[in-house]
Amino acid sequence: MAMQMGNNRARAEINVTPMIDVLLVLIIIFLMVPRDKMHGEEAEVPHPANLNTSEPEVERTVVIELRSHQQERATISINRQPVAWDSLTPTLKEIYKQRAEKVLFLKGDEGLAFEDVAQVIGAAHSADPSIQVGLMTLGGD
Repeated sequence: MAMQMGNNRARAEINVTPMIDVLLVLIIIFLMVPRDKMHGEEAEVPHPANLNTSEPEVERTVVIELRSHQQERATISINRQPVAWDSLTPTLKEIYKQRAEKVLFLKGDEGLAFEDVAQVIGAAHSADPSIQVGLMTLGGD
């Protein structure tokens, strides 16, 4: 430590020269270490998807649409394919038999009776109790 003697009060200052010397030695050591000795974790580079496959892509999202009619019972379609009310539970069992992701979206008209929505949710839970149901309203499509 260096001390300055100009007035009666002694003032201590840190001498940073030895710290800079140590820093320079460490920089030289790290510059001399061969780069091939440094080895980190292996990373797998993602490859672009092959767009020329002939297999059709399996639709993962299951959407049930309920469309209301004035005096008749609402019509059901699963991913735009019409389904009868009687075959709703067996169809959902078949769809979710091999799936790990058990999510179902239910779209309905604004004028739809709640009874129809409750029956579809009940059929989904009868098919597989672990199915999670998300409710949506039909837009202008």
